[in-house]
Amino acid sequence: MFMPVRRVEAIDAEALLGNQRWPFVLPPVRQLLHEGLDLGQVTVIVGENGTGKSTLVEALAMAYGMNAEGGSTGAMNTTRTSESELWRQLKLQHGAAASRKGFFLRAETMHNFYTYLEESKFETKLHERSHGESFLDLVEERIPFIQGLWILDEPESALSLAGCVKLMKLLQAIVDGGSQLLISTHAPILAAFPGARILEAGSWGLRENDFELLELVRGWQDFLDDPHSYWRRDSI
Repeated sequence: MFMPVRRVEAIDAEALLGNQRWPFVLPPVRQLLHEGLDLGQVTVIVGENGTGKSTLVEALAMAYGMNAEGGSTGAMNTTRTSESELWRQLKLQHGAAASRKGFFLRAETMHNFYTYLEESKFETKLHERSHGESFLDLVEERIPFIQGLWILDEPESALSLAGCVKLMKLLQAIVDGGSQLLISTHAPILAAFPGARILEAGSWGLRENDFELLELVRGWQDFLDDPHSYWRRDSI
């Protein structure tokens, strides 16, 4: 399969040495800028809130030519500018003959994107559906039209367990059709995507890890072992 993005690097890493502004102080961001990052056909980034997962995927989406609030390449919807300047510091190595199409879907701005579609006279009734249903319908509707890079930022926030399973099946169809996936998630079920390269973001930066060893997975296992007292632990 041809990958739209094989590697992400800084345009000039030396120029960013000593930069103490956010988001350049985040360990995963610093590691990306100084070491670069190779992407697989499917790459999943996990980690606690505030580690920089969404910042990274947003910057990569924008460097690719996608809108910060979501949509396909060329979408122009903007409600409130809040994205970082990280994307301006990135250069992407594209796969030879790979598609330059893409789609960026982020849970926190999805309803703004639905409004954009309506105002752009796209035929859609996404606002009339439930949160999870509209999310899945949007993905399913776009599959035939977009073969390229798909980026999803915490898609599980809209979905039940059954919804996550359906999303996994849709995403597998996307990969089978020749697209590349980059997913930021807190959901173990999405981190278990078959064949995915899993990157764990934290104070160490980015590290590749096996599913069974992820802090995310071990935390959920501990909770399910003792759900009634888990929240009382001092270490949480």
